[in-house]
Amino acid sequence: MSPIFVAIDTPDLERARSLSQQVQADAGGVKLGLEFFSANGPAGVASIRKLGLPVFLDLKLHDIPNTVAKAVEALRPLKAAVLTVHAAGGRVMLEAAKAAAGPATKVVAVTVLTSLDGEDLRSIGVQSEPGEQVARLAELARSAGLDGIVCSGAEVGAAHAAWPDGYFVIPGVRPPSADLSDQKRVVTPRQALEDGASMLVIGRPITGASDPAAALRDIAATLQDWTSATARA
Repeated sequence: MSPIFVAIDTPDLERARSLSQQVQADAGGVKLGLEFFSANGPAGVASIRKLGLPVFLDLKLHDIPNTVAKAVEALRPLKAAVLTVHAAGGRVMLEAAKAAAGPATKVVAVTVLTSLDGEDLRSIGVQSEPGEQVARLAELARSAGLDGIVCSGAEVGAAHAAWPDGYFVIPGVRPPSADLSDQKRVVTPRQALEDGASMLVIGRPITGASDPAAALRDIAATLQDWTSATARA
């Protein structure tokens, strides 16, 4: 299965369905985030799931433990392949989220958003550099029993070394020629995989292309020998 999940960041259900259908043959799955969920809710997610693609439900839940547990429990019927919560919610919240998730759903903790750098962290009172903060929150997620984390490609190598069996979701992945948009800590798809990524989340370079399916195939081609070797191992 392809490690590429296409980020379907739109509130328009029909556009989301169209994009999902266009990439269905070559994607490992699709990512549905807060923008889509706010507009379409659980029914919208269920509609996309009917197409047969695994869904990464990226809601970044962050609240008191009981509230997050109830939210995760309410999402269980959607059978998301992966669900996100914020690591900053703390150990009890992380444990509650994992306990409430169904066995088919990986729960991963968001560490440091790829739109943030060291200066941004300091502006909110975090004195660590992004790599240090990711390492700290990754250890918290591991010890709380989660399946993995979300981090940038800049940190996945160190995170994978410390947590060899973790599941690492890498957003902000960009082909070499792509516009960085609002991302600050990015790597190429190939580099992310070589450093230990489990899932590559790629949005605008695919969904903003005139032919999303062709754009996805072009990116996948850069990974072909790597994914083939991994499949044989």
